[in-house]
Amino acid sequence: MARRCELTGKRYMAGNNVSHAHNKSRRRFNPNVQDTAVYSDVLGRSVRLKVAVSTLRSIERRGGLDTFLADAPEVDLSLPARRLKKLIGDKRAVQAAERAAAE
Repeated sequence: MARRCELTGKRYMAGNNVSHAHNKSRRRFNPNVQDTAVYSDVLGRSVRLKVAVSTLRSIERRGGLDTFLADAPEVDLSLPARRLKKLIGDKRAVQAAERAAAE
C-alpha cells in the first residue's frame, strides 16, 4: 500500500539531490506514516489507521479524532476514513436525539 496518510492525504514529494558539483538527481521525500490506533470518544473505541505523525499532532490540537474528522474535507480522506466519519456523525445524531428525548 502507498505511504499516504488516510486522514490528510499527505503523500510523497519529489525533489533533487544536489551534489557539491551541483549535479542534480531526482529523489523522493516520504512522509512519516505510521500504522497507529487513534481513540474515538463518540464510538468509545480505538480505530486503526495509517496516519502521518504530523497529522497526529493536528488531531491532538483540534481536540481528538471526532472533531478532526468533522472539520476534514471529504476529498482528503481515504475510503475507510470517510466511512468512519459517517459512523461518527450518525452516532452523534443518535446521542443528540436521546438527549432531546430525555428533556
